[in-house]
Amino acid sequence: MKTTSLALAVLTAFGMSVAQAQAVRTEKNMSLELATQIASATVAACSAGGYNVSATVVDRAGEVRAVMRADNAGSHTLEASRLKAFTSASAKNATLAMMEGAQKNPAAANLVHIPGFLLLGGGVPVRAGNEVIGAVGVGGAPGGHLDDQCAVAALDKVKDLLK
Repeated sequence: MKTTSLALAVLTAFGMSVAQAQAVRTEKNMSLELATQIASATVAACSAGGYNVSATVVDRAGEVRAVMRADNAGSHTLEASRLKAFTSASAKNATLAMMEGAQKNPAAANLVHIPGFLLLGGGVPVRAGNEVIGAVGVGGAPGGHLDDQCAVAALDKVKDLLK
């Protein structure tokens, strides 16, 4: 009986130390400097195409880290870019892909009812390796596919910082 009690005590202590070790996590996240570079590169990429946009960059929790609005970008583009960034960070997916999936799959069409989600192209996750550390959202180009292209071009410019 003593052996059973001792074994149970050892297993319990081991289980507690494993549980405690799992309670603290280390995660990569978005710095202000990186967020600002992504927002700036996004607006620049769209400006080069003749589009006046707003770009919002959020961290892994969907909280705003940087916002830029091009001259002549409509005021509505600010909220659209924020919602696209939030949606992308939260779902860890590009909003263009989510929109297309919702159009093809009736069950996924309900995603539009999640508070804060905007299923239009232009939200792209920011990855450091395989880990999503945030997202960039773009609003204002004449089509979500163009917003998406600007975001992808901006992330390509900072790819060396995301390793």
